[in-house]
Amino acid sequence: MNIANAGMATDQSLPTDLPGSTSSAHATRSFGNLRIAVVLPCYNEGLAIRAVVKKFQQILPTAHVYVYDNRSTDNTASEARAAGAFVRHEPWPGKGNVVRRMFADLDADIYLMADGDGTYDADRAPAMIARLIDEQLDMVVGTRENVYENAHRAGHGFGNRLFNGLYRRLFGRLFTDIFSGYRVFSRRFVKTFPAVSAGFEIETEMSVHASQLRMPIVEMPTAYGKRQEGSTSKLNTIRDGIRILLTFLLLLKEVRPVQFYGSIALLFMLVSVVLSIPLLDTYVQTGTVPRFPTAILATGLMLLGGMSLMCGVILDSVARGRLEQKRIQYLQVPRFKTEQSEQE
Repeated sequence: MNIANAGMATDQSLPTDLPGSTSSAHATRSFGNLRIAVVLPCYNEGLAIRAVVKKFQQILPTAHVYVYDNRSTDNTASEARAAGAFVRHEPWPGKGNVVRRMFADLDADIYLMADGDGTYDADRAPAMIARLIDEQLDMVVGTRENVYENAHRAGHGFGNRLFNGLYRRLFGRLFTDIFSGYRVFSRRFVKTFPAVSAGFEIETEMSVHASQLRMPIVEMPTAYGKRQEGSTSKLNTIRDGIRILLTFLLLLKEVRPVQFYGSIALLFMLVSVVLSIPLLDTYVQTGTVPRFPTAILATGLMLLGGMSLMCGVILDSVARGRLEQKRIQYLQVPRFKTEQSEQE
């Protein structure tokens, strides 16, 4: 069914029949009645998507595989449909828009998200899901190891290390791979995640959401392989790096306003002090202030610094109230809906 042509989507329970599913000896354990949705956001992944869908069907025979086609110009949709996946279409460009649509459309107990390019190791999926269930987690992140050069272009490795370090400094949570697209979520995480971002910065927003609510999460190492020959990465090192940095600043403003506005206040005040020192020296020696424009500028900057600091303090109270509301909403959503229904 093409959701894009059927108007606005509402929450939809997973269908009872999975087209093209087959049993597999690779499925290491049964997950009972828990409904598992494998969601694959895709843009021009026609070369790899069929194999990716088949692999997840083999590894997770009871799961339902969904491919969300984000305005692809190749045969991604037809290849995914031929492999037995449910194909949906998202007209708004950007991975964040696709994730928002996926999380809104589907109602499952466990969501496994991966890319459609075949770079993530599907064999790790059962272990990631099992750990989510056994340890009552809200998110399991597959951290990428053994990154091949043509799977991870030059500059991306440095950028990952830089942004991971910056994330730890700004948001105080130890993530080693905040940009990993291989994740398993509980229903509680999915249905309380606002998904504001439009592009590849969506993974950063997921990490901040988990950090802010202090959700139980873990990271698990997973191999990260080569892209299909002839397939190209959709990432742009400079453009996406700038967008991610701006996302960091925006999220810092929302989550830690005292730190954000306090930094601005400190900058204004330091410049004001630097400008004031020569003026004060002249005033002590001569008793006059000959450079009134500089004096006015220094005074204005000090006032702006004080106003910025006060804004941070006020907005911190607002942010605390919003955090309490988010936490209450988070606690109202069961981790697994199926288990709640059985208890009732």
